[in-house]
Amino acid sequence: MNDLTQMPDSEAKNWAVVCHLSALSGCIIPFGNLIAPLVIWLLQKDRHPLIDANGKEAVNFQISVTIYLMVAVALMLIVIGFFLAPLIGLVALIFIIVAAVKTSNGETFRYPLSIRLIQ
Repeated sequence: MNDLTQMPDSEAKNWAVVCHLSALSGCIIPFGNLIAPLVIWLLQKDRHPLIDANGKEAVNFQISVTIYLMVAVALMLIVIGFFLAPLIGLVALIFIIVAAVKTSNGETFRYPLSIRLIQ
């Protein structure tokens, strides 16, 4: 298996970036934000440590965002959720873009506010 010090090739970087950007499929497909990064990570994680690390981060973040959005939907009963849900979506979009840019440079991006369920 490759170690983390090995320089990633362009294919590894591309798959790592796709792990992050595939979360945007949730805009079209229900729960696509969870399913797409999970499938890509599971299929590609053994190819390079960069893909494995970024895939875990992407999946963990999307699980976290889904939980946060469920809480926001529940809070719509007391109106605050109507403001909170779009804010969560905007922050998630910004973090996904930042993660994709950092990953394209060969770095592993750690999402803030992410619950680390997959180690």
